[in-house]
Amino acid sequence: MTDAAKTKRILILCTGNSCRSQMAEGLLKSFDYKLEVYSAGTKPAERVHPKAVQVMKEIGIDLSANYPKMVDRFLNDEFDYVITVCGNAKENCPMFIGKVGKQLHIGFEDPAEATGTEEEILAEFRRIRDQIKNDFYTFYRTIV
Repeated sequence: MTDAAKTKRILILCTGNSCRSQMAEGLLKSFDYKLEVYSAGTKPAERVHPKAVQVMKEIGIDLSANYPKMVDRFLNDEFDYVITVCGNAKENCPMFIGKVGKQLHIGFEDPAEATGTEEEILAEFRRIRDQIKNDFYTFYRTIV
């Protein structure tokens, strides 16, 4: 099997694994079902943020069964890419024992920190979702 035909394994890291990394995982999987995409956090939250689930459902991606995972469970695995999506995860990215092809940082603001009315907060989640979609599609186009 050529390298181009090989299934790409991707791990997306964030701090809480409740918003940005979950959205990125769902989006990458929607671009290409053959990708093996996982997400995890350095300090996982209790659940995926309900507004992340809501705004992803709006574009046809269901995150309702997803749950935050600790990065430690992936440390011995092999990945073509390990991508951090928040500054804290980039600074605290653990050393991977398994083989990692490339470590990248594609950063986004945290929509969970948005304040304002319900509609203003949802607008921020949608804005970040759309940024993640655009930036990760650009990334995806470089690896296929």
